[in-house]
Amino acid sequence: MKKILPFFSYLFHPIFVPLLGTVFYVLLDSIYLTTAQYLLLFLQIVIITFLLPIAFFYLLRTFGKIDSVMLSEISHRKIPLLLHIMLLTVLINKSITLDRFPLLYCFFLGGIISAVLAFLLLYAKIKASIHMIGISALTVFIIGLSLKNEVNTVSLVAFFVIINGLVASSRLVMKAHTNKELLIGFVCGTLPQLGLFYLWL
Repeated sequence: MKKILPFFSYLFHPIFVPLLGTVFYVLLDSIYLTTAQYLLLFLQIVIITFLLPIAFFYLLRTFGKIDSVMLSEISHRKIPLLLHIMLLTVLINKSITLDRFPLLYCFFLGGIISAVLAFLLLYAKIKASIHMIGISALTVFIIGLSLKNEVNTVSLVAFFVIINGLVASSRLVMKAHTNKELLIGFVCGTLPQLGLFYLWL
């Protein structure tokens, strides 16, 4: 089992969370878009939350600012978190706006708040688990979508609750985080999403 668990750290890496959130938004929310609009939506998400961060990762690694995609050192987390905050801010200001995609806007706004919390905690020498921030935020977002649209997603939610446990276990097995850091990450991921429910539930 210890050999399998690290797989979940890579499969549910935080870089995939924005895309996964968008997929479930499209599947669970009653939005009506043309094929071209769907393609444009996903293209924007992929470019801003996936391709650009990967490009920045290789640039930062070239200059020795980070060592791996797992960002094991506290000092290596500051620049990637700032870039993440900046990219998501651009996304919700220019593309995923409140008037066009209110639910998705709140999901990304919650992501920004979570990233800001994780960034500020670094100055207290606290390394909140970004993996737990991402997967817990996604789980709460799916719960919110199901409640708003009155869709039965019990099996899906149960699946992601289990995934939360598997991701947390994988981080422990890889000795990337302590139980405290995982709990802090979980709280940082869930609270902003829960707090923003009042905007759209």
